[in-house]
Amino acid sequence: MTAGEVKSIATDLGADLCGIAPVDRFSGAPAGFHPKDIFGDCRSVLVFARRLPSGSLFALSCIPYTYFNRLITTEVEGLTLDLSRKLEVIGIGSVPVPSDDPSEYWESDRSYARGILSLRHAGWLAGLGVLGRNTLLINDRLGNMMQLGALLLDIDLEGDPIAAFQACTKACRLCIDSCPQSALDGKTVDQKACRPLSNYKNERGFLLKKCWECRRVCPNHGGIRTDGPIGP
Repeated sequence: MTAGEVKSIATDLGADLCGIAPVDRFSGAPAGFHPKDIFGDCRSVLVFARRLPSGSLFALSCIPYTYFNRLITTEVEGLTLDLSRKLEVIGIGSVPVPSDDPSEYWESDRSYARGILSLRHAGWLAGLGVLGRNTLLINDRLGNMMQLGALLLDIDLEGDPIAAFQACTKACRLCIDSCPQSALDGKTVDQKACRPLSNYKNERGFLLKKCWECRRVCPNHGGIRTDGPIGP
């Protein structure tokens, strides 16, 4: 089975993007969060994405963004399950990685969680995009409007080239300056500051995403801009 054939299966099942990262690209992963810490036989990581329509970014209510983010996550997890089954039938072993929760790692004093595998970094290593100052993965076609999934595979596959394009210009600070919680520094996000709005529980017990400003104000939210740089 070739890399192209595996990616073709993912595309046929509904992936809008698909890339492969050989496991040796993850040498910089934190201890305990390397693909081999999840699946000892892992030799390649297949990363894929489904596109999230950008209309919800401009809704005045938080309900559309909250609901359709949840729905796209469910779609990606269904794709992950179907793809894992399909590959298993043809003899490729895999371990599916959740697109979102649950997770185990938690630092209560910082309200800091970490998934078993950073899908953003896996997407970067698989050539799907580059990391922006808002910490989101940015693809040249889909921008930051995508939900990621991954499978850890037990076969060696040719990796995709790591993306070489530029997303954030040196002058652009829109996401940093627009964050109402001052949670961004251009390199990481202060989860303790971010969570009160990004994971807000209302009186009825619904968990709502009340802020997505870092995603909305990004000039590249729908794809890499080609009409010139931001700022002087």
